[in-house]
Amino acid sequence: MRTVLKLMPLSLVIAGACYGQNAQLQGAQLPQLVREALAAELRAARDDTHPMRYELRKSSPRLTTTKEIVETSDGGVAMLLSVDGQRPSDTDLRKDQARLDQLLADPGKQRHRKQQENADRARAFKVLAVLPSAFLYRDAGLVAAGSGYAERFVFVPNPAFSPPDMETEVLTAMNGEIWIDTAKVRVVRLQAQLQRDVEFGWGVLGRLYKGGWITIDQAEVGDGVWRIVNFQMSMSARVLIRTKNFQTTEHESHFEAVPQGMDYTQGIAMLRAMGMGAPVQGR
Repeated sequence: MRTVLKLMPLSLVIAGACYGQNAQLQGAQLPQLVREALAAELRAARDDTHPMRYELRKSSPRLTTTKEIVETSDGGVAMLLSVDGQRPSDTDLRKDQARLDQLLADPGKQRHRKQQENADRARAFKVLAVLPSAFLYRDAGLVAAGSGYAERFVFVPNPAFSPPDMETEVLTAMNGEIWIDTAKVRVVRLQAQLQRDVEFGWGVLGRLYKGGWITIDQAEVGDGVWRIVNFQMSMSARVLIRTKNFQTTEHESHFEAVPQGMDYTQGIAMLRAMGMGAPVQGR
């Protein structure tokens, strides 16, 4: 559920996966700048020719970790850099290196991870398919964004939208804002909130509680490539009989291009070449 929740608002950035199928409906609903930006995001989402390595700092109420991520044709691979801002303990470093050794020794583990990644993307794109008809947009004026300006659009649920499944039901309870860089015509921020509880399986399978929110910031990271650089989520949910709180902040930085077509073993070699888990400073 968490992966889908993260990708659903992100999907607004690349909404239009089925845009052509909804063109007649959307003609009166999507402002021109939104239409152009979403088309640009869709093209970028389909472009897998710019793999990157980058640092991912992930914080929760319990723990903050920083990892180096390398994107490969077999999926991403990661190596631990720091824990709570400090160099990992020798025990943590040994465990992390042992994990990488296991991936090298058993290619099936990475294939399984890639399959999970593909399944998550498939679920997210199922949500993407209905986003053009799920929301209505209203221009809310210019705002400062980085070194330039962005046009801010408020979106609300489309009352005519009928969700086809549980994964898209949550869209009927979301509203928020999408910011579009007026010079680059790219999405730079998306914020969404749950305005009411959302039940799954008539409340038997679970419930997302009102008040949850998510924020995503996107930026150009080099050579015209745009990536998510900040992600924040605060959600409360009941899954069957357990209540869970999802409080997550992710920051991605130090992006560098890597060769296209690398397999995961080459990605691990690249990670290890930078050092055995020592934090990277000032790259």
